[in-house]
Amino acid sequence: MKFSVFTASTPEWTPEEAVQHLAEQGWDGVEWRITDQADAAEPGFWAGNRATVPLAGMEDHLDRIAAITGGAGLQFSGIGGYARCDNHADVDRMLAATARLGAEKVRVTTLPLGTAAWGNEPASGTPYPELFAAARRDFEWIAERAAHHGVKALVELHHRTITASASSALRLLQGLDPQHVGVIHDLGNLLIEGQEDYLPAFELLGDYLAHVHVKNAVWVNSGDTDESGAAVYRNEWAPLRSGQGSVLQYFKALAAFGYDGWVTVEDFSTELPLAERTADNLDYLRSAAALAGLSVAAGRR
Repeated sequence: MKFSVFTASTPEWTPEEAVQHLAEQGWDGVEWRITDQADAAEPGFWAGNRATVPLAGMEDHLDRIAAITGGAGLQFSGIGGYARCDNHADVDRMLAATARLGAEKVRVTTLPLGTAAWGNEPASGTPYPELFAAARRDFEWIAERAAHHGVKALVELHHRTITASASSALRLLQGLDPQHVGVIHDLGNLLIEGQEDYLPAFELLGDYLAHVHVKNAVWVNSGDTDESGAAVYRNEWAPLRSGQGSVLQYFKALAAFGYDGWVTVEDFSTELPLAERTADNLDYLRSAAALAGLSVAAGRR
C-alpha cells in the first residue's frame, strides 16, 4: 500500500511547494487536481487553489507537472479530474493526459443530484433513472476510449450524485472491462450518503475496486429546525483521527479484502496548519495500516 495526497486539500501551496513538502514528509505520491476554478482573494479548497492545474490549456502544463513530480521522487497515484461523463471531449482530453503522464488512472465525475456535489454544480432536475441510463451509455463509450489510451477511468462514490454507494457504482459499470473502468471508494463521502459496511462493499465491487480516498466527517446539530420542529443536522469535514469514520476499521476491511493499492488523502479539515496536517495524517495512516495488518511501502524518510 502507498499513500498520496490529493492537491484539492493543499490549496495554500503552489505545485512546486506541494511536491517539496510532500516529498520531505515521506509521502509516496501525489494526485493532481485538474479543473478550471474561480479566483479567490485567499486560497481555498474549491476556489483560488494554488495546487490546481487548469483544465483550459492543460496540455501546456503536463511536462512541468511530470518534471516536478518525478524530480521530487513522487509517483502519480492517479489524476483528480472533474470532466463529467457526458462531456466526451473533455473526458477524452483527461484520458489522453493521464496516458501522457503515465498516471494510469483518472477520475471522471458522474451526474449530480444536488447542488453540493461537484463544485456546487446544480442538479438538472432530470429523474434519477434517466440520468443513470444516460451515464451508463457515457461509460460504455468511456471504457472504449480508456482502453484506446491504455488507462483506467474511475467513478468516485460521492454524495448527491448518481453513484453515492458501492451498489450504485457497480450497477453503472457492471459488464464493462475492469481493466479500463473502476471505482474510487471514499470513506468520508460515504459518511454523508451511501454508507454500506466496508468489507461487503469491497467484495461487491470486486475487480472494480481500483482506488481509495480517505477523509473524515461528522454530523452536527445546526441549531435550526425544519417546518415540523425537528432538529436539522449538517455534515462537516473533520480530521482523520476525530471524524465519525474509523480509519482503523476501514483499513482492517481493506486488509481482509486483500487491497494493496493507493490510498489518497483529501483532508478538508482546517484545525491544523496545512504542513502540520499533512505530516500528521501520514504518521497516523502508517500506524493505522500497521495495526490493520496492511503491508505499507517503506516510505521516503
